[in-house]
Amino acid sequence: MSETSYKQLTHGISSNLAQLRQTQPDVMKGFGEIGKAAMSGGAIDAKTKELIALAIGVATRCEGCIGFHSKALAHMNASLEEVHDALGVAIYMGGGPSVMYAANAVAAFNEFKS
Repeated sequence: MSETSYKQLTHGISSNLAQLRQTQPDVMKGFGEIGKAAMSGGAIDAKTKELIALAIGVATRCEGCIGFHSKALAHMNASLEEVHDALGVAIYMGGGPSVMYAANAVAAFNEFKS
């Protein structure tokens, strides 16, 4: 079981990113625009894109990604089964380390869902 509080983690990251938005406005605006473009419209619905992002976050071992994408999925009313299916793909693609981060993603999703 992960000891990380993903609510605290995402809050802390958001606070730190606020500083970067002040000192690196063009970079942060550009990153935000990439995110908007990648997650909007297209042939794949928004929830599926978030599931893909969560799986990539697990496979790349990004705790912040796990937190933010789990939060988004919880707000989109993703089911536990949908999240677990995405995590199964992440495990397949990332091997043993992804198993450990998949467990963290389960904890993050459950924390935001409650």
